Amino acid sequence: MGNVADPAAQTHQELPAERPAARLASEVTVREVLGMSAMNGARLLAGASGLERVVQRLNVMEVPDVLPWVKAHELLLTTGYPVRSTPDGVPALLAALDDRGLAAVCIKLNRYLDTLPDQALAVADERGLPLIQLPDGVGFDDILNQVLTEVLNRQAALLERSEEVHRALVAVVLDGGGLPELVSEMAVILGAPVLVTTADGRVLAEGGESGELAALRTTSCFDPSGRFLTEREPRGVHRHDSSGWHAVVPVVAGKFDHGRIASFSRDRPLDERDLHVLERAATVAALAVTKQLAVRAVEGKYRGDFLRDVLSDRAGGRDRVVAHCQSLGWDVDRAQVVVVAELDPATVLAQQPGPELRPVQERFAAAWEGAVRVRDPAAPVVGFTQEVVALLAVPAGADPDRIVRDVVREVSGDGGGGRRPFATGVSRVVEEPEQIPEAYEQARRAVHVGRQLHGTGAVAHFDTLGTFRLLSLVRDPAELRGFVSETLGDLATQDDPEAADLRRTLQVLLDTNLNVAEAARRLFVHYNTLRYRIGKLERMLGPFASDPDLRLDLALALKVLQMRGI
Repeated sequence: MGNVADPAAQTHQELPAERPAARLASEVTVREVLGMSAMNGARLLAGASGLERVVQRLNVMEVPDVLPWVKAHELLLTTGYPVRSTPDGVPALLAALDDRGLAAVCIKLNRYLDTLPDQALAVADERGLPLIQLPDGVGFDDILNQVLTEVLNRQAALLERSEEVHRALVAVVLDGGGLPELVSEMAVILGAPVLVTTADGRVLAEGGESGELAALRTTSCFDPSGRFLTEREPRGVHRHDSSGWHAVVPVVAGKFDHGRIASFSRDRPLDERDLHVLERAATVAALAVTKQLAVRAVEGKYRGDFLRDVLSDRAGGRDRVVAHCQSLGWDVDRAQVVVVAELDPATVLAQQPGPELRPVQERFAAAWEGAVRVRDPAAPVVGFTQEVVALLAVPAGADPDRIVRDVVREVSGDGGGGRRPFATGVSRVVEEPEQIPEAYEQARRAVHVGRQLHGTGAVAHFDTLGTFRLLSLVRDPAELRGFVSETLGDLATQDDPEAADLRRTLQVLLDTNLNVAEAARRLFVHYNTLRYRIGKLERMLGPFASDPDLRLDLALALKVLQMRGI
């Protein structure tokens, strides 16, 4: 019959001390099954390390081909009848059952199978698959009834608690509460900090002890801008060494993904029970977000229409503009810059319709509004069809460039996931509301030229555009291309390395005011080599060394070549 273990040697193993487990408290474990009255007299033969496995269902094996019918988290009962004539196949069977996620195997010996092979016990120990010997007098029906009753009772208790949580959270929203009140209630229910964020991690509301929340922001699950790294935080419960346990659930309403609701705990393991509570909260949070978006849509249209009138100088006189802005919570009677931000056109065109995300322009506008509100609650911020416009205050002595770049950094989230590349244009500082329309045109010009010069991600100030500001006024790109071709000739060829090298030489000569020695030093070439290149350039372009008008044309043509999309 093969090598079998001595029955006398198959003594009852000492059960290891129960370990703290990040499992659901309402789930039944193999350890708890062993403690039930129906299991009196049962002995653990092997696999003690798997006693915390969860039991969700039961099955009986009395046919040889049971594997196709086995499911994860099952407690499998058998008399050993299917393997009575092939006990040497038990080790392989146990391995296959473990591969399918079985919780444990309970077997009655001394009827069809007297002993189990030593190798079978070794496989059970190695894999942590509990192997339990049932007493002769216990009936399978008693075990099935008692274990299933306990599983169903605990699941019913879980559902009852979830319903209570759901009712409490719905009551918060029906009483007029929003996300802040919702997460505060959740923090009390879970006894742990709770956050609601956008789909790409900007925190919308938070609840819990201020000290815990502040400590949480220093962990690796947040970037330096304070954005929750949703791209690294999948749905479910997981543990981080630096910040304990995380439970994360998406907030979805209709076809849109509105963000994430997440709870964090250092003191106790979060489990599936907490996840169920968060799922209930996510449903209510989606209701609150949808309501908030509906209100914002109405308010936003009204605000947007008025700001558009201000930007186009159609809103009336100074006093009316100032008073109406004050009624909207805006302060425009101060020193400020107008900022225009535009998403990369390729990003907008590449957006695919689907159930995951809100429209990219809408999320982009919300990101700007959130970033500006933190720093300047009285600053107007409105998202239009193709751009976001913000009027940022510039206190006396402050650096406008730093103010704008801080906001841009916040919106960009230090390159965080879900963000889209965009360009930003900044106007001159204006002191009076009457100057806002002109400043708006300056910012629009700056964002357009900045993208042409530096590509996506540029932050361009109107005052720094120089000659490019004038070149950008030429609406017809063909006119600029014609000017470049006529002025530079063969030197305008973009894909010729020699032409590119000669253009570089020409640019340095113009930058140094035709100082040959200085130009040779900057180009790291010999003086005589540069004299040779100057002669070659003059044969191609004309006597620019003695013709100031030609030098001006050449300088302008080189600047046009720096502008993209021409």
